[in-house]
Amino acid sequence: MNEQLPIITLAPCPKGYTRDLDKTMSPAQTIARVRERLDSSRLDILSKTRRVDVGRLGIPVFLSVCGADARRIMPTRKQMGKGSSAEQAEASALMELMERFAFFSFWEERPHMVSATWSEAEARFGSDLLSIEAMLRSVDDTLSPQDARRVLDLTRWQFYPATRLLDGKTVWLPLDWFKLLGEFNGTSAGNSREESLLQGLSELIERHVCCRVDRNLPTTPTIDPASCAFDPVLAELLAAFEREGIRIVLKDFSQGMPLPTVAAVAWDPKTFPDSSEIVYTAGTAASPAKAAIRAVTEVAQLAGDFCTRACYEASGLSKYTALEQINWLIEGPTVSLASLPTVENADIREELITALRGLAPLELYAVETTHPRLGIPTHYSIVPGLHFRERDRNQSLGLFVGRKLVEEADAETVLHGLKVLESCYPGAHFLPFFEGMLALRAEDFNTARSAFAAAVPLQPDADSQALASFYLGYADTLECRWQEALPALAAAARLCPDMKEYGNLLGVAHFKTGDYAKAAEAFKAVLRVDKGSAMDLANLGLCEKFMGNAEQAREYLSAALELDASLDFARNHLAELEGQAN
Repeated sequence: MNEQLPIITLAPCPKGYTRDLDKTMSPAQTIARVRERLDSSRLDILSKTRRVDVGRLGIPVFLSVCGADARRIMPTRKQMGKGSSAEQAEASALMELMERFAFFSFWEERPHMVSATWSEAEARFGSDLLSIEAMLRSVDDTLSPQDARRVLDLTRWQFYPATRLLDGKTVWLPLDWFKLLGEFNGTSAGNSREESLLQGLSELIERHVCCRVDRNLPTTPTIDPASCAFDPVLAELLAAFEREGIRIVLKDFSQGMPLPTVAAVAWDPKTFPDSSEIVYTAGTAASPAKAAIRAVTEVAQLAGDFCTRACYEASGLSKYTALEQINWLIEGPTVSLASLPTVENADIREELITALRGLAPLELYAVETTHPRLGIPTHYSIVPGLHFRERDRNQSLGLFVGRKLVEEADAETVLHGLKVLESCYPGAHFLPFFEGMLALRAEDFNTARSAFAAAVPLQPDADSQALASFYLGYADTLECRWQEALPALAAAARLCPDMKEYGNLLGVAHFKTGDYAKAAEAFKAVLRVDKGSAMDLANLGLCEKFMGNAEQAREYLSAALELDASLDFARNHLAELEGQAN
């Protein structure tokens, strides 16, 4: 059986290109190779690539737009690519598409998957099964192994033979558990297996250290710009910011990890906040200079040249909307870029092995996801114990198993599962919330409201309180109890103003009660978070129309239609206003 299992082996991998990133071949070669594979695959994966920056910084940004076959299985319609040259940015956008398409194709095919409960997997795989301690470590849970087994046995998992990369051992693990925890965090693509795997590890480490900094707000070292001058590409990138008067500060976010992580925060005093944002991101690589290049080009990717009203969506790090919010970040002792850790070597395999040794006692498990008709190396990498900002900070086995049950299992199975979770996690904050979700699923709105109301005061932080409050209000809206929904929705929006969905539904509820002024306030608050939300612009336009402010209404409705021409209701109201004006 073992001979038929997918096993990942590492081979020598000398670098063939090192100008701005470390790769086995040049960006031009990568582009040619990917396009040749796309042509020969007879699949409609790529519609087109196009450059989308306006040239102010001179740092290219590309999009790869999905074709029909990619759109069928992927949640995104386009990918962005960055780089210090047009070729590198286009290659980056193409490889991002290869990575995502391969990952979602892999989950559609599910090769070598074995469906089992945890106890069944223990009996079947024995010592080749991932340890239950590693499962607990993946969510920082202190539950006993016995109770952990009871919790994991509440549902079936999809077990897959991953490779423990440092020693090559095949380890069966519940792959859907890690997908539940991290979505496609840890997916990667490369010109070679080793290049892809190092990229995957770099992303996992980057998300981990960013999560730690984002939650704990420690004082971190500031990198001396003068110490970046030794690398001509990095120096050129930083000079582009200086030339345009854009402030950029580089920070050491390495946090004791074996790979260096450089964070960058940038803003344009001339255009912020009218047509630009504070951009805050990070990059991780084998060497400090390459990590800094990743961070700086990522700033360019997210910023829209600091003059186009671009609005980026926060992922690995929080998004800040006022300069005083980043005072804590700017502080810290000044250090040289060369003081950051490095695993730099002429061979990518050696860099990967050095990083894996430095990661101990944490271990990396890798799964090859390479699409058979493309042959571009792609992987999914997992390190139990590394964190991820988008994951619930109150994580536990019980939280995620309960979520899986409520989303997938029948009512009887969910009720049994909640009883087991109650015995393992007495009084846990998530129990009444899941009871509410189950009742909501059954359209038992009274029970759902009671459960969510009981859940709100039990929640340990603002984010989870906001979620419970939102669902409390949402349950009312499903019965058109708009007035009754307002207090809970207002609480959700107040507790977590960055969640657009909360503010949007609050605005809708005010609108439905006829309070157009308060509805407009709610939609404006959403637009402060996402100025490119066409729906909220259109909703704001309707509010202005019903308050008698025709000029403002036309302005907002027109802006909404520029962003999304499919909003027929906005077009109809705009036409009505134009008719009145004439």
